[in-house]
Amino acid sequence: MTVEVCVKAAVGHPDTLGDCPFSQRVLLTLEEKKVPYQMKLIDVSNKPKWFLEINPEGKVPVFNSGDGKWIADSDVITQIIEEKYPTPSLVTPPEYASVGSKIFSTFIAFLKSKDATDGTEKALVDELEALDAHLKAHGPYINGENVSAADLSLGPKLFHLQVALDHFKGWKIPETLTSVHAYTEALFSRESFVKTKPAKEHLIAGWAPKVNP
Repeated sequence: MTVEVCVKAAVGHPDTLGDCPFSQRVLLTLEEKKVPYQMKLIDVSNKPKWFLEINPEGKVPVFNSGDGKWIADSDVITQIIEEKYPTPSLVTPPEYASVGSKIFSTFIAFLKSKDATDGTEKALVDELEALDAHLKAHGPYINGENVSAADLSLGPKLFHLQVALDHFKGWKIPETLTSVHAYTEALFSRESFVKTKPAKEHLIAGWAPKVNP
């Protein structure tokens, strides 16, 4: 009974792992729990018939724990993995579960913004400052010494933020946010992250049509 997960392939490179942060979140969860799995790469611009049959909405990631039932939505998938493979625990306490949860949406708004005075940069910096304050008080990770589910959700999004904003806007996370910098360095250097992250060029290619439609 093999655990299987369908994830996004790189744009224009159907045999290479792509740049979906929700797919990476699931892969990170499996890697951190040392669960063996089979990864199936999906070319989202040309979805195979078998994939649409198991998953008519056509979204990635989808996950099968070995029982033949395919499940979508990274929130649901990571919860199922946690229940089925409780060790090591990746549970984030409820009071910390939403830390950093607005960073991705504020990043996208700023990335797509063509108006420097529209407040999108400040909104993003505000969210990053809030994360920095939390990490200063409770770090190095969101729930202290050990990685938990909230980090595995936020980490891929911060990687997208870092790479895409640097490339498209020449923008970097302010140096004053020292706890955020320490956090991204710690997360991005974990073996699980190195193994599951997209190549920077594929990440940039994934965002390019959204930035300059």
